[in-house]
Amino acid sequence: MTEENDAQLSHLGNEGTTYTFEYDPGLLETFDNQHPYRDYFVKFNTPEFTTLCPLTGQPDFATLYISYIPDKKMVESKALKLYLFSFRNHGDFHEDVINIIVNDLVEVIAPRYIEVWGKFTPRGGISIDPYVNYGKPGSKYEKMAEQRLLYHDMYPETITNR
Repeated sequence: MTEENDAQLSHLGNEGTTYTFEYDPGLLETFDNQHPYRDYFVKFNTPEFTTLCPLTGQPDFATLYISYIPDKKMVESKALKLYLFSFRNHGDFHEDVINIIVNDLVEVIAPRYIEVWGKFTPRGGISIDPYVNYGKPGSKYEKMAEQRLLYHDMYPETITNR
């Protein structure tokens, strides 16, 4: 990373990390992609994501899978962790939360492609696993998003933790 990037990253290396308990997309920080000439995936797995049901206030737990192909900017992982933590007291339906995350990440990093899949633990005997993706409009990534949406759950995993 360049010195300019280092100056923009306020969370990384900060020993006095503070957690925000209310949704805050301003926590997201970026740095320059050092390999913008190449397509590659960056994947984050977040097995301890929590948010609240907007009607009952009960906690919802999920594993989130965030995968993206960066363009010029990348999301810094500690900033992403703090951002995801900010959903802890936020009330929205599962589907809304996943769409909000995609919208916020598209806004700050403008990826070539991104997908977010939430695997929520069941409440009331049913689990909800929303999947959202985005491909840069007018590009091969837009076509990729269409195809991945059509086939995203063709081979579902064996679920042993719920």
